[in-house]
Amino acid sequence: MTLYLDDAAVRRLLRLEDLLAAMRQALVDLSAGKVAQPLRMVMDIPAQSGFFLIKPVLTERALAAKLITLIPGNAARGLPTLLATIVLMDPSTGEPLAVMDGTWITALRTAAVTAVAADALSPPGPKVVAFLGSGALARSHAIALRAVRPVTQIRIWSRDPANVARCAAETGAVVCASAEEAVRGADIVCTLTNATEPVLRGAWLKPGAFVAAVGAPRPNWRELDDEAMRNVVVADSRESAENEAGDVILSGAKLFAEIGEILAGTRPKPPAGATVIFKSLGQAVEDAFAARLVYDAAIAAQR
Repeated sequence: MTLYLDDAAVRRLLRLEDLLAAMRQALVDLSAGKVAQPLRMVMDIPAQSGFFLIKPVLTERALAAKLITLIPGNAARGLPTLLATIVLMDPSTGEPLAVMDGTWITALRTAAVTAVAADALSPPGPKVVAFLGSGALARSHAIALRAVRPVTQIRIWSRDPANVARCAAETGAVVCASAEEAVRGADIVCTLTNATEPVLRGAWLKPGAFVAAVGAPRPNWRELDDEAMRNVVVADSRESAENEAGDVILSGAKLFAEIGEILAGTRPKPPAGATVIFKSLGQAVEDAFAARLVYDAAIAAQR
């Protein structure tokens, strides 16, 4: 029988500790060629200046597709700008196992991937964290990064003062008047915006900083300027970064490695002290692994 899991059920069943381990394995499997994952399909929604995306994937334990809408105007409606549904199927038979709300999965697995990369690519010890962007991803990143590093301060900036205030109250972040103020001296910087032009300047970055570039999922969108992209660039997927990431395409940046290669030890880590840009585009394999966690937890709860 196909399970139907709403947002409340997904939030109840998805545990961060399990998700962090699953994201590490998903990234390793992707880089090792153990996953069949074509590039996502993107269709414009012109009336809303938005997009509809379809992301299919086949792994050892899951056949899945995620359906995503990105509607920037939803913020004014009190809705998430990104909404998602995941269909999980048995990879052997094609039988539908579950249809689940993917909005929280997307937010938490995106943050978990950032946390996995930060854990691998930044030195241990207390961290000052800066968020450019104050939506759902800022909230989930606050949770995930605190799970892998002692965070002494979170700073936050975005163009929406009311949302910044709400996010700061929920996460304990310090509100900053500008992006530069948030970034200067920060050890970890996360760009979590719907920006189409750079909001982060390389000149602001502390030497040795770790930057998770999470927004700008289109070939002509950017969050980081050329100076930032001249640092060491690691991606979740080389194919995705070279075909879908405006930060990479428009700057002409060369990729150092995939994070899965570094996690598996098949490629070295960046040199000690290097400033690292982690370009995260959100891979379907991450959704499949997360959805399988939720499904397995739901089945276990029924026993």
